[in-house]
Amino acid sequence: MKLNSKAFGNALAVAAGVLYVFCATLAVALPNLLLGIYGPWFHRMDVSRMWMNTAPGLGMVLWGLVTMTAVSWIFGYILAEAYNKFVKGK
Repeated sequence: MKLNSKAFGNALAVAAGVLYVFCATLAVALPNLLLGIYGPWFHRMDVSRMWMNTAPGLGMVLWGLVTMTAVSWIFGYILAEAYNKFVKGK
């Protein structure tokens, strides 16, 4: 089954954007909850030492959203293209 690389990139970019907005919302509204989630993800790393004492500004959040979705789209496109090449090889 061949994947549509652009559609897959779009889907991954949308999913990453939604996740980014969710995490940004937690960072502003419930920072301690977010810290409690991140800690276990980074096994044995004390992420609290890297924690900012202030919430990110709107400009920082928007720049993060733009870069996260762009990188996710590129990654999704490349992943679908690679998948399609591997499927052809069988």
